Amino acid sequence: MVRVLIAEDMRILRDTLAALLELEDDLEVVAELGSGDAIVPAALRSRPDVAMIDIDLPGVDGLTAAAELHRRLPHCRTLILTGLGRPGTLRRALAAHVAGFVVKDTPSQQLIDAVRRVAAGDRVIDPQLAVAALEAADNPLSPREAEVLRRHAAGASAAEIAADMHLSYGTVRNYLASAVTKLGARNRVDAARIADEAGWL
Repeated sequence: MVRVLIAEDMRILRDTLAALLELEDDLEVVAELGSGDAIVPAALRSRPDVAMIDIDLPGVDGLTAAAELHRRLPHCRTLILTGLGRPGTLRRALAAHVAGFVVKDTPSQQLIDAVRRVAAGDRVIDPQLAVAALEAADNPLSPREAEVLRRHAAGASAAEIAADMHLSYGTVRNYLASAVTKLGARNRVDAARIADEAGWL
């Protein structure tokens, strides 16, 4: 029996995924969550074999949760669900030790097969997205630049980012300016758009 944890913030989709998996004799849903910060505590309690995680979750995002889950519960393999398959996001997912990366419009039988394959130790990635990831340019941003730009894109001011990340105000402004330059952007908003569309945030 493959034990599955589902983390998806849209209740109707979460319920649908759970119902779909429960129809299979060899799959058991052991936890259903709506936020990223609940993933690791729930996994430590329920000990799933596979964690099916939406990439865009409130609280902690899916990739951050996947990396922490790999560290705390290495036997649990992660299958990322995403609405947008971007090469840069796939690269970040692989760096977070995910075992599978599928888009949400994947046919139901393929999704069920992906859960089984991930549980069996395989790596499951959409072939077209894998090719696109190999052909895509590397992320020019440093981890700090990407984090600062991500927070800025979410609406945080430079002062708020400085306080949250324990940086000086000037350092935050330098990171933002560097990101704009590296991405060839017109301004910070344009830089955030370029980086987001590439899957680098």
